[in-house]
This record gives sequence, structure tokens and C-alpha cells, in this order.
Amino acid sequence: MIDKTLRESKDALFTWLVRGPVRQIHPTVVTVLAAVVGVAAAVAAWQSAYLAAVCLWLVNRALDGLDGAIARVTGTQSDLGAYLDIMLDYVVYAAIPLGLALASRESAVLLALAVLLGSFYLNSASWMYLAAVLEKRNAGAASRGETTSVTMPAGLIEGAETIVFYTLFLLFPNALVLLFTLMAALVLVTAGQRVSWALRHIKDDFPAKTHR
Repeated sequence: MIDKTLRESKDALFTWLVRGPVRQIHPTVVTVLAAVVGVAAAVAAWQSAYLAAVCLWLVNRALDGLDGAIARVTGTQSDLGAYLDIMLDYVVYAAIPLGLALASRESAVLLALAVLLGSFYLNSASWMYLAAVLEKRNAGAASRGETTSVTMPAGLIEGAETIVFYTLFLLFPNALVLLFTLMAALVLVTAGQRVSWALRHIKDDFPAKTHR
């Protein structure tokens, strides 16, 4: 919801950080390191080491922003790098709530986890193919002047909101049923927003029906 508002400040901050030796690191190395740290956060959550999990999660998010900044500053952006970035992000997004649920072992938490992951599944479908359609129609990120690899219509739950929710998951593990359910509901609203956007903005010309 606020990603586009924050993007300029975030990009400026990470561009400032890409100085000296950092410029020599390939962005894909940072992407993989971010995923390793993110999975470590999930393992820490599974072991109920919640403070360590929070710290690792925030480091994961910082590294996730750094890889893109390095790629832009050094001119090493690539389709493969962007693909790996989003794939590994989704590994972390699934692993952390799973680690928390395994630590809890409560049936209510496991049910809420299933609902949360199901909402992620639907939301992914709502924007990934839409992004491909927009690229096909030359209406993607480049045409919109966006620095991301692919574009997506704005929604209620995006990157910034995900950081907030996951931090709350790790800080308040006793409230996972409420937090998982609340995030799932908002993610489903986001998916609905994108479907609505597609219905309003993507027009196909169907052959006119002939009536006899």
C-alpha cells in the first residue's frame, strides 16, 4: 500500500550504501545470502529463538534491498537475477510462518497457517500473470518508469506491510492465530484489488457475435 511512496527514499538509501567494496559483490551473491539468512530466521523461529529470528528477518530484508541497488548502480541487472530474487523471497515468506507454526504445534495455529499460505497462493496468481500480460502489451515496469523488474498494481499488502506483519509474527508468537488470519484476510483483499484492476484496465477485443 505504501511501497511506491517509500521506494524513492529506500532506493536513495541503498544506493548510498553501495560504495567501496560493496560495489564489487555480485548482486546474485547478495540475493542468495539474503535467502540463507531468511531461512536461518525460520529455523530460529522453529527453535523459539524469537529475538534472533527477528534480527535475522530484518537482515534478510536489508540484503533483499541491497542486491537490487548493487545491480542498478553497477549495471548488472538481469532477468535471471530478478527471477532468483523473487523465487528466494517466496521461500523465506513461506519458511518463517511455517517455522513459527512448527514451534507452536497448536492445531489452531496450523489451520491459520494453511489459510495464510493459501492467501499467498491466490495473491501470487493475481499479480504474476497480470505482470506478464502487461509486459506482453508493452505496459510493464519500463514503460511506467519503475525501477522494479516487473510491475504490479498497488494493493493493500505489499513489501512494507509484509515486513511489519512478519516482525509482529516473531515478536508476538502467542498471537499467531489472530495475526495469521488478519494478514490472510488483507492479502485476499489485495488479490481482489488486482483482479478488479485487471477487469477495468485489460480489454480484449472479442469477435462480434452474429445473430441469425
